[in-house]
Amino acid sequence: MEGLVLLRGRCQDLVRARSADDPSADDPLRGLFLSSEHIGRLLQDDRARPAVRHDDAYGLYGDADGRLAGLAEGFGLTELDIHILLTALAPDVDRDFESLYGYLNDDVTRRCCTVALALDLAGLPPWRAAARARFHPGAPLRAGGLLTVEDEDRPLPSRALRVPERVIAHLLGDDTLDGALPGSVRLLPAGAPGEITGRTDPGAGQFAKRLGALLAAGPGVVHLREQRQGSAFAVAAAAVHAAGRRVLRCAPGQEDQHADRVAAALLREARLLGAGIVLGPLPARPEAWVTAMVEGAAAGWASGDASPSAARASDIASPSVAPATANGTPSVARASDPGAGRGTPVVIFGSDSFDPRWSAVGEVLCLDAPPDSVDTEAMWEAHVGDDAEEFDLPATVAPYRLSPDQIARAARTARSLAALEGETLGAAHVQQGARRQSAPTLDRHARRVSPAVGWTDLVLPDEPREQLEELLTRARHRERVLGQWGLRTGGGRGHGVVALFAGESGTGKTLAAEVVAGELGIDLYIVDLSAVVDKYVGETEKNLEKIFVEADRTDAVLLFDEADAVFGKRSEVKDSHDRYANLESAYLLQRLESFDGIALLTTNLRANIDEAFTRRLDLVVDFPFPDPAQRLALWRHSLAGVPCADGVDLDRCAREFELAGGSIRSAVITAAYNAVGRGAQVTTTDLLAGARREYRKAGRLVPGEVTW
Repeated sequence: MEGLVLLRGRCQDLVRARSADDPSADDPLRGLFLSSEHIGRLLQDDRARPAVRHDDAYGLYGDADGRLAGLAEGFGLTELDIHILLTALAPDVDRDFESLYGYLNDDVTRRCCTVALALDLAGLPPWRAAARARFHPGAPLRAGGLLTVEDEDRPLPSRALRVPERVIAHLLGDDTLDGALPGSVRLLPAGAPGEITGRTDPGAGQFAKRLGALLAAGPGVVHLREQRQGSAFAVAAAAVHAAGRRVLRCAPGQEDQHADRVAAALLREARLLGAGIVLGPLPARPEAWVTAMVEGAAAGWASGDASPSAARASDIASPSVAPATANGTPSVARASDPGAGRGTPVVIFGSDSFDPRWSAVGEVLCLDAPPDSVDTEAMWEAHVGDDAEEFDLPATVAPYRLSPDQIARAARTARSLAALEGETLGAAHVQQGARRQSAPTLDRHARRVSPAVGWTDLVLPDEPREQLEELLTRARHRERVLGQWGLRTGGGRGHGVVALFAGESGTGKTLAAEVVAGELGIDLYIVDLSAVVDKYVGETEKNLEKIFVEADRTDAVLLFDEADAVFGKRSEVKDSHDRYANLESAYLLQRLESFDGIALLTTNLRANIDEAFTRRLDLVVDFPFPDPAQRLALWRHSLAGVPCADGVDLDRCAREFELAGGSIRSAVITAAYNAVGRGAQVTTTDLLAGARREYRKAGRLVPGEVTW
């Protein structure tokens, strides 16, 4: 506003000069034009004008510490640029300037600032090349989105100038994000829980600090390739914050027809707010987004190369109305050396490697986001620690590989679920909140099972039970052991856990997989072999790759039931059929090396599993056939909720019939249907009949029915 007061004084000088010999004072058509008397009254109106400081070091507009100074520094503006900007926006702030500009333009219908008027108020002729260069599309004002030049069909001096409303609002103190930006753009609040902003967050890591120092030294564009979806955002945001900037985040959509427009508005917003941009994850076709961001960040106005005409900033006249020299040419007061423009650090990320063809302009630093840059335990403790006194939080959240953003949402969801149930926050609420942050698309090739069983449902000897406990330990603490402790070997190996469950049919292999998933608090996905195996060469491998990729980014247990069908032994190559048959096994051997999820394989024929697969397994759990004591425990567990008659002889059932757990459950179901059919409770006779049925189904001789 102080600048507008000074601008009003310049207008007064120009009006006085033009109206000295105004012959229209007594014109009978007065009212259809703006008279010099009317303009004079406007210039003498002192309503609510702030006092003007005349001793500021910044120069013309006395804004050494205000937003104009910040704009000049962020966009690399000269004093002439600031003068042009203020001249163009004046009618949007003070309507008196509409009449003033209509009078000065000698056209009552053109009440906006024109190029010629802006230069006249600066004491510069429109034929001055360096002055005209300030309106070039590559000059700071226009390239930065601070000024638009309208009326392209007119000569340059008569073209109208407009300042976008967002720029005016910023100068007036409004930091609301530009309404032209999509809803996915948000400025992360400094110090907000769950966001890497405003403070040193757990997991920022040395990588983010070094990257932040690099961005602070020379702002540019960095591409981070993430190994797991969502993992790179924490690193990118921490790096931008380490560079001394707030984080302006944008998640681009799939549609790219407006990418250039959105990118330009995003870059302008970042410079207005002094923020850095984190863009990602990139869509499937990121060319338009990357090109727009790289070209915008590499433009001359970002680096301080103020003019496309190669005129140095010091060669541009200061916006001052100077007295004319003897030959009538205005004297030129040199502008102080303008700020070079701080530039904007831009970090883009996605799961694909950077393709140089995405952008032919500018340079991009391509890096791999470290997979172990976020300390998830510390992040969970920061969000749930105060409410986690009643349960073991590290053990509860260990299986989940979530980004800081997802952890924050999971914690909020867990609190909402607990409040909905009227209970205190517990482990089950945290697990539900964490599971809802994964959006798997495995349903096309796998069947989802929500675990509903636990250790009490599993009857096993001590050795396989201890191995299952070890499997849970590996699944919970793999990130710490393989990542933070550096025990992962090279060769691109992942953090996955792969185990084989071997044993006869019905010994509890699938049940054990469900127990493992339930103990980890994640879902179980049973791979549907009918949707995976394809008769065409290479299609099976493609279907398996889709499953592995989705399982890598999803917190779930992947179960290959009857795994010998796809993990079978390779055969000797005698013809082309053998070569393509072995291709599937070779692919699986390579894919298991880089797998980051949890995969369980079950088989009834362990000898059919290729030895190369066995070497890559973390655990091989043998499920033995149950002995009489275990069979008795299985009978009792299966009948736990079934109404039974007094004196049911379970010892006889366990002793006489050698059945596995799955067969015992089938026998109990048969006995229950028999009892329901006659409206009675289950008796020993019903159980024996069910056991005999299972023997006959398996083609075995029924005890007591053998005749010689």
